[in-house]
Amino acid sequence: MTRLVLVGPPGAGKGTQATALSEKLSIPHISTGDLFRKNIAEETELGKQVKHILDSGGLVPDEVTNQMLIERLEHPDTANGFLLDGFPRNIGQAEVLSKELAESDQKLDAVVQLVVDEEVVVKRLLTRGRSDDNEDVIRHRQHVYRSETAPLLDYYRDVLITVDGVGAVDEITDRVLAALRDRT
Repeated sequence: MTRLVLVGPPGAGKGTQATALSEKLSIPHISTGDLFRKNIAEETELGKQVKHILDSGGLVPDEVTNQMLIERLEHPDTANGFLLDGFPRNIGQAEVLSKELAESDQKLDAVVQLVVDEEVVVKRLLTRGRSDDNEDVIRHRQHVYRSETAPLLDYYRDVLITVDGVGAVDEITDRVLAALRDRT
């Protein structure tokens, strides 16, 4: 059983690594962005709330994000573990996750932090060519990540694994898997 959280700055390759690790570990990759899109597409009650919030330019409140994640963790495919990408983003969400797992006598096995130098991430994101990826926006997102995530890293210090997130995709995946093996 493997229950993981993947953290790293925007552009660190979390989505790419989450997909690779999910496949190698045979656990579902759960992304908050995917959960939002799925609930909106299926027009669930939570999806309608998220659509309304996003359409008005707002940020989805923690309560809604927490509820979507809790509902997703109740699916049978998570019985043998899961990999969370984009959740938790703050201490409040981390506490909700810990409480939810504790209610079924579970806990996280590891929080994997992908470490990538800011200049490398900025360069990566600028070459991605998305309209919202200009240098000022990218640097602002890096600042927000650092301020929101630093407390999370301390919260998870007992299960935190830090991995160099620079290199070929397969090399990084191998580093994460080796670090997870070394923990057990």
